Formats: sequence, C-alpha cells, structure tokens
Amino acid sequence: MTEERFRNLFRPTALRRGHKVALLSAALVTAAMAATAGALGHEPTAPGAAAASGSLLTADVAPATATAAPDPDTATAQPAAPAAPSEKILDTSFEYQINFYYCGPAAVHNALTARGIDVSQEKLASGLGTTVHGTDSAFDTTRMLNGAIGADVYQTKEITGQEATPAQMDQLQADVVHAISNGHAVVANIIGGATDASGVRHDFSGGHYVTLVGYSDDGRAVKVADASGMYGSNTYWMNTINMANWIATRGYSA
Repeated sequence: MTEERFRNLFRPTALRRGHKVALLSAALVTAAMAATAGALGHEPTAPGAAAASGSLLTADVAPATATAAPDPDTATAQPAAPAAPSEKILDTSFEYQINFYYCGPAAVHNALTARGIDVSQEKLASGLGTTVHGTDSAFDTTRMLNGAIGADVYQTKEITGQEATPAQMDQLQADVVHAISNGHAVVANIIGGATDASGVRHDFSGGHYVTLVGYSDDGRAVKVADASGMYGSNTYWMNTINMANWIATRGYSA
C-alpha cells in the first residue's frame, strides 16, 4: 500500500467525523437556545415583570392613564348667597299722597326712599301718566321704579284671577322676601277690601296703591305703608295671604 492510498483510506472517515461534530455542535446550540426561550416563555414571574416583558417583546406601549377633566360646576362654584333674614323692615321717608288720586306717585316715592332716592310726587305723576282717574297699572310703577334706580331691578307680577291661587300667594311671599331683603320696597296695586293683622278693615273700591316696606315670619306677614291717611295708622301689618287676595285682578312691582 502506497503512501497516497494510505492517506486516501482515512480522508472520507475524517471528513464524516468532522461533519458529525459540526452537526452535534449545532444541535447543542439549538437545544440551548430552545431551553432559554422556553424558560423565558414559561418561567413564573411577578405580574409586573410579566407585563414589562410582554411590552418589550411585542413593542407595545401601555396606554396612558386618562386624567379626568375638571367638573366645570365644581371648578367655578361660588360660595352660596347668605339666606334672607326671617324678618326685615326698610328705613323709608314716608309721605302721604298730596291729593286723592296721587296714591300711585306717593307709593313709588315711599318705595324709592328705601334706596335713598327722593323724587317729588309731581315728577313721578308726570312719568307715571297719572290723571284724576289714577295710575293705570303696576306696569307703570315698575317702569318708573327701574327708571329712577337706573337698573331693571323690578319686575311686574300679575294676579289675574278674582282670588289669588296658593301658588300666587307663595310667589308673593317669595318676591317680598327677595326684594326687601335686598333693600327694595314692593309697590302693590290693590282693589276692594282686606283686613289687617289688628282686625282693621281697609276698603278701596276704586283701587289704590300701597308700599310694602317690611316682612316678618319669613314673609308670611308684610308691613304696609299706606299714603291715603285713611283707616288709622299709616303703617300696619297684614297676612300675606290677605295681601295676595287684595292684589287679585291687578299686580305688583317687586
């Protein structure tokens, strides 16, 4: 056997052995990688860690936590207005009406003095359109009151029926408390008769205007300033229910 044949005899075997070694090495690397991947995929982890790993592996980004928008009502809420007192009487500069048909101008004059405004009855009569037949309605007194004050403070409320309804009685009570507690006297256009808290009857068959300058018992009673000079005292108290019925078919400025 020559030397060349001797070398050729062993060359294929050596190559096959080298190939097997290479295959074995590759298999070992593959197995190691699979084991590592298995460990990553199946090894128990803390919830936080698992969430982090998942995010990193999938390149997902956790959604940002939503922040609640501020409640506009809460953000802009203002302190509640103080409750109205259970009773209040305004300071006024009282005048009797200067003639028999100036009850409207006199009532408006007395109401305005609660605001420190002094306008003559003659001037008010001109603005109200007052004649010997009197002043037309509460719409006129509302207009003059707002004009003298320079702001739309007053509104006209009507009680159109022959008697006031319970809702209208409650509304008058609420309006009196709101107006007077804010320093505004109420002017009422009344007709017919009504009895005051002292049992005195007041009758004005052709109609009349009075000024409400105070209230008590949370508005269940009102203090009336009457410029007519009739029926005794120029001021008296009256139940608000009686006052509402006295205003019936007419209205008031509050």
